Amino acid sequence: MPDQSIPQSRPEARPPVDTTEEGGPSKTPSPVEVSEGLTRRRLLGTAGATGLALGAAGGAVGYTAAPSQATPLSSIGADEAMFHVKHQPGITQGLQARGHLIAFDLAAGAGRKEATALLRRWSETARRLMAGEATATDDTDVARDAGPSALTVTFGFGNSFFTRTGLEKERPVALDPLPDFSSDHLDKTRSNGDLWVQIGANDALVAFHALRAIQKDAGAAAKVRWQMNGFNRTPGATAHPMTARNLMGQMDGTRNPKPADSDFDQRIFVPADSTKDPAWMADGSYAVVRRIRMLLDDWEKLSGTAQEQVIGRRKADGAALSGGTETTAMDLEKTDANGDLVVPINAHARITRPDQNGGAAMLRRPFSYHDGIDPDGTPDAGLLFVCWQADPLRGFVTVQRKLDRGDALSKYIRHEASGLFAVPGGAAEGEYVGQRLLEA
Repeated sequence: MPDQSIPQSRPEARPPVDTTEEGGPSKTPSPVEVSEGLTRRRLLGTAGATGLALGAAGGAVGYTAAPSQATPLSSIGADEAMFHVKHQPGITQGLQARGHLIAFDLAAGAGRKEATALLRRWSETARRLMAGEATATDDTDVARDAGPSALTVTFGFGNSFFTRTGLEKERPVALDPLPDFSSDHLDKTRSNGDLWVQIGANDALVAFHALRAIQKDAGAAAKVRWQMNGFNRTPGATAHPMTARNLMGQMDGTRNPKPADSDFDQRIFVPADSTKDPAWMADGSYAVVRRIRMLLDDWEKLSGTAQEQVIGRRKADGAALSGGTETTAMDLEKTDANGDLVVPINAHARITRPDQNGGAAMLRRPFSYHDGIDPDGTPDAGLLFVCWQADPLRGFVTVQRKLDRGDALSKYIRHEASGLFAVPGGAAEGEYVGQRLLEA
């Protein structure tokens, strides 16, 4: 679980929604008007325009003025990601509050023809939903009252897809199966798959609506192999944008590559002139997906200081144990009064550094998950790890092999499912995702 996740982004604030009657004076609606006369969208607009928020003082619940910098609730729904872009959506966008990962296997007898029709349907559905529109047919109305809510839908192909469709000659070498790792306890029924879809949104109903639409679109062409649900902190929940925290309470993603980095595209996306990837993967990326269970009962027995030693960073602000702020470069040689390294030799943050792995880096864009409590009281919770790179052997595999050799965090996590998927570049206007592969 390398220390490289992107920080949350705060959606751009939208103008407050006018809640007054046309030509009439502005007023604060009464409780009766709110409960009987306002739609959900209008109610959200009212909250943003009046600056009212539920709060508690002295044990009593009442209204308090929201801080002036607060993001109006309606702006969360208004945020929109584009479908027709160079790289598929859902890779470089900020973390979303709700996510679904789902893998499909083509049905018995289904091949290239059926896969082509399916990707056409999926692409059109994704385009419509990301724009805040209903599906073309049989929309469930689950998201009727909401805007796009930063919805993204991303599609990928697994190793087995190319055999099922007779496209073996187009299968990238980079899709060779991942090696085994010491922390693997993999459930094969929840790993891999012919097709993979990542769904993310800042509203749970919008995300579920997309998940249901994608499943329905599969029809008789493909069946669900596995599906996982995740979450992140809602944009605007903190006083200012900051690096996300995981379920261990640690800031997770301080050293994630940034799009502004000069070598970002080189590390994350397949170049158009690649000599080792097929032409249809131009501007695409490879996604490694891992369900990583956190052994929280064991982790939470550690003192705060011990937890920081495992990670190599301060829990409060994400700064390296060698000092400074979250963004201060880690001093790997600094020692304490006893001559011991301040950042332990097996600290997670030390081992995952690109300069400790021949420059290997990946763009982490995970979701946390909680799937209930086992009969013995153990929480089934952790990280739906999703990372992006131009070359998974140089990215994920290089770092994970290093972690296998002595990462202090390995004692507190378990990899329970795994997948590797080729994610082609974005669809141009008039195209569907994967068209350059399926119509080659």
